[in-house]
Amino acid sequence: MTSSTLPFTLRRATFWLMAMLGFLLAGPIFNLALGRASVSGDWRSATHRSTGLAPDAAIHQEAIVQVYASRAYGWRGAFADHTWLAVKAKGADHYTRYEVIGWYGGGGRSVVSVSSQRAPDAEWFGASPRLIRDVRGHDADTIISKLPKVVAAYPYADTYHAWPGPNSNTFIAFVARELPELHVKLPSTAIGKDFLSASQFVATPPSGSGFQVSLFGLLGIIASPDEGLELNVLGLVTGFELRKPALKLPGIGRIPRDGTLEQALPMADNSRDAKKSTQ
Repeated sequence: MTSSTLPFTLRRATFWLMAMLGFLLAGPIFNLALGRASVSGDWRSATHRSTGLAPDAAIHQEAIVQVYASRAYGWRGAFADHTWLAVKAKGADHYTRYEVIGWYGGGGRSVVSVSSQRAPDAEWFGASPRLIRDVRGHDADTIISKLPKVVAAYPYADTYHAWPGPNSNTFIAFVARELPELHVKLPSTAIGKDFLSASQFVATPPSGSGFQVSLFGLLGIIASPDEGLELNVLGLVTGFELRKPALKLPGIGRIPRDGTLEQALPMADNSRDAKKSTQ
């Protein structure tokens, strides 16, 4: 390689590197421009109101398992979602939320929160949640019976890193991989869902179908009938789906969106259980 060729090669590599970086950041910048993420809010005054997405526990006696996603708090919301799990056992009069909250850590404390104090469908610091999975009946009973053991086995209970993980989305992805009955397709904007340990570079995606290769959540790929094809670069996902045709863009997620259960998979026989509960 001659000295005259080297600068051209470097310029070309720099151009493509900058182009890729611009593409990855275009979605988050777009979100900030439209006010979809706040950089000036005060967490102390942010709201946590129930949004009415969760069935009334006093009326619905069957077991219920729901997965929610909401824009992360502050500027992180331009890039990512925060996800959590809410469950109600058969006959119970309340829900229990399972999630990872980063500031719970420190001093050897666990970042895993298991609580009935916050509404299952509450806003996440002012951001409205989206219901991405709803399981009822027998599968919900099975999930709830296995959940305590799975949560206790979460390997990062004393560790939290907003990027690239492990974080709140790593936790829900771990639970989903351990509980195939959950069968949840996490949003492509759930940064941290692709985080795998140093000893594990190949895994099943959270939906339970297809395969995933990931290098610490920084670089990887998912090929699945449910997630479609997802390419992860620095935690930001680009891809597409064929089952329900859509694009996935960094920071923005799925286009087009298709309702409250925009990321949900078919509920199969669970729909019959839900129908019985209203009769």
